[in-house]
Amino acid sequence: MPVAEVLGALDSAERGLTEREAEARLERSGPNDLPQPASPSIWSILLDQVRSIVVLLLAVAAVVSLLMGDAIDAAAIAAVLILNVLIGFVTELRARRAITGLLALQAPHATVVRDGEVREIDARELVPGDVIAIEAGQAVPADARLIRATALRSVESALTGESLPADKSDDVQLPADTPLPARETMLYQGTTVVGGGARAVVVATGAATEVGRIGELTSSVAVTQTPLERNLDSLGSRLALAAIAIAIIIAVFALLQGEPLATVLQTGIAVAIAAVPEGLPAVVTIAMAVGVRRMARRRALVRRLPAVESLGSTTVICTDKTGTLTAGEQTAVIVWVADRELTFTGSGYAPEGDLVEEGVPVHLNGEGPLRDVFRVAALANHAEVTRGDEGWEAHGDPTDAALLVAARKAGIERARELEALPQIGELPFDSEYMLMASYNRRADGSSVAFVKGAPRKIIDASTTMTGGHGVTPLDDATREELLRRNGALAEQGLRVIALAIGAVPSSEGELPSELTFLGFVGIVDPPAPGVKETIARFREAGIRTAMLTGDQRLTAESIARSLGLLGPGDISVDGAEVERASEAELASLVEHGAVFSRMSPESKLRVIAALQRSGEIVAMLGDGVNDAAALQRADIGVAMGRRGTDVAKQVAGIVLQDDRFQTVAAAVEEGRVVFANIRKFVYYLFSCNAGELLVLVGAGVAGLPLVLLPLQILWLNLVTDTLPALALALEPAEPGIMRRSPRSPRSGLFSAGMLRSIIFYAALIAGCTLAAFVWGLRVADGGSARHATTLSFMTLALAQLFHLGNARGILPVTTLRRALANPYAIGAVAVTILLQIFAVSYAPLTRVLGVRPLAMGEWLVVFLLAIIPAVVGQLLRIRHSRSRAPAS
Repeated sequence: MPVAEVLGALDSAERGLTEREAEARLERSGPNDLPQPASPSIWSILLDQVRSIVVLLLAVAAVVSLLMGDAIDAAAIAAVLILNVLIGFVTELRARRAITGLLALQAPHATVVRDGEVREIDARELVPGDVIAIEAGQAVPADARLIRATALRSVESALTGESLPADKSDDVQLPADTPLPARETMLYQGTTVVGGGARAVVVATGAATEVGRIGELTSSVAVTQTPLERNLDSLGSRLALAAIAIAIIIAVFALLQGEPLATVLQTGIAVAIAAVPEGLPAVVTIAMAVGVRRMARRRALVRRLPAVESLGSTTVICTDKTGTLTAGEQTAVIVWVADRELTFTGSGYAPEGDLVEEGVPVHLNGEGPLRDVFRVAALANHAEVTRGDEGWEAHGDPTDAALLVAARKAGIERARELEALPQIGELPFDSEYMLMASYNRRADGSSVAFVKGAPRKIIDASTTMTGGHGVTPLDDATREELLRRNGALAEQGLRVIALAIGAVPSSEGELPSELTFLGFVGIVDPPAPGVKETIARFREAGIRTAMLTGDQRLTAESIARSLGLLGPGDISVDGAEVERASEAELASLVEHGAVFSRMSPESKLRVIAALQRSGEIVAMLGDGVNDAAALQRADIGVAMGRRGTDVAKQVAGIVLQDDRFQTVAAAVEEGRVVFANIRKFVYYLFSCNAGELLVLVGAGVAGLPLVLLPLQILWLNLVTDTLPALALALEPAEPGIMRRSPRSPRSGLFSAGMLRSIIFYAALIAGCTLAAFVWGLRVADGGSARHATTLSFMTLALAQLFHLGNARGILPVTTLRRALANPYAIGAVAVTILLQIFAVSYAPLTRVLGVRPLAMGEWLVVFLLAIIPAVVGQLLRIRHSRSRAPAS
């Protein structure tokens, strides 16, 4: 719409609203606030810890014990439940609260025109129809249509993914369906003006802005469970069903054998406790907390505990380009002048590096076209580059900053040049004529225009050019050759700036004349250091990397090729193709797509959803508002902590505090270690609990008395099982963990081989325990039931404890180096043995547990029976390692 119609539709004028009208509109439309996602309350975090069938099963066991009058058993089970809930609650609360320090505030102020006067107000008080004034360096406080603009440029990367500033204009009319990155007449909340100034009328505030719309899109995306959460929920349901089924079977056997109801109920409680690894929730939580601490040391802050393991399960990493794969800092990499092509070393805004030609540093000696090129770069420039607390920072237009740094690398300092060539005027950049100029006076009193701008505009306006043979006329054929050179540079993904010198116009507002074309400077947002190597590392680990960016296809493909992202069989896909594709077509696109350009927030969502439907575990890396919905939808969202927007950090599961892509690889490695250790202690706990179940089932089928009391099983599950399991959570990374393929997203915690191994060792442990019980009934101390129970209790405890070596991995634990690789395991074994001795020696505890002290000979029998599963396991591992060793 024409500006006049826009003002009319909003019932506003260039002199702004009246104060009274603004107050009335504020009452109707509400404050200019973005909706904030509701933070989880303390009660919701607490409730999350008890939403489990396993917890419910233990709670039922505690209630039944209490109804039977067994207050000690009931209290012990309740204590276990409370302990698990508290550990999970405290760890989750700390993880969620740690992020708050990274979240920044919205732009707090706005310059507004009210009653014809310019004043500053709180940005929350802006309303549709307000006229705002904005200039370089300010954040845009609301969505606004330009009324008047002068050389206006804004950085919209947070909203569009475009790495370069967008040129803005107030005197064009655009089709209604113009995509957001091309809307020259609009400014958007959350973006920053880097050049020029403007007056604009506010058209949307708060949730009605583009940022607000993306926020609503993000909030509509449901938070999905992580693979580990799904696995543990499924496991809990199966455990509960198995426990109930086994309890019924044993109860039927007991009733058929004439056992009283109290004994049957006591057996059922024992089975329920034996079936449930009470320490599992605490150990899983602590294992993930260990991963959180390790990741924090490597600069990755975890907001949700399960995100630790999810990252280790990732099969596809989708990532934004600007500031993630690239440095997010414009860098001049090529200068073409007088038929010479020179390059720069160094990247970013640090003025550290050299101008080189064919690998040899070039120094500017005397006058000439090369010196003039860098004079233009330094003088036709409004940027500043300063050293801050976290390195070099650019102030102003990023392209200007890149040119300023290039001039410094060539030895040209702006301040020194201004002393020799004082500025007497300038022509600001304007999107209509696409160039800017600085007018300076030479020592002899003559004046010169230093001009930079869009290549076609500069070439068309030039009449001569500098070459290898001095200044020559510029004819049509030469112009075409220069345009081809410009195209070749653009195909490399470079933003090309043309430079020239000319005569200062005689009157203000006219363009410089008699331009002499000097050359081109190619600017790029370069790949961030280490990104290419990290992508190769991901490929070795079986993880695909796909770029999802709002940038143009040519730029995206160029960066992708330089990073090794586009390989044989990989394709580049445009956002329009994604939006048009059916689900079947999209499945094919995402299977082979490595680069997705011109992506909108909705397009990113479609790609991630399509990958998930094909069974992939997707991690999404981003920093902009336009990434928020995708971060929410992905299995794991990873946001940049330093340059990331508030919205991105709030919805992500992990925040990178150093914004380095390599940190993702470190986090993936830690995630894999966490999952490997979870599998180890799940294997250990289930071997132990299955052994307890088989002891009870075997005794029931054989018609033996109750081998283990409920409280004894609870003791075993908390002491003998949990301490060694915690040690397994601290196992170091296995060699080559980042050279393995990701586990299948469809696989659970248990593989078929792992399940067979659990049953095998559970049967061994149960057989040794029943042998000790039978020996105690028939041989030891006249066959006392309490004595036999003590023998089975101790044999089971030590057999489970010695089984720890089998759970540490497929390699034998027979050498001192291998045994000491995890000192926590040695400590856990020593402490647990002492606790078991204490349990059968300390009189008050023996009465509670229903056990008695053992003689030396009985200890020997217990030890010989308990060591059998460990010996068998280590012999099998030695055989396995020898069979895999290369032949000499």
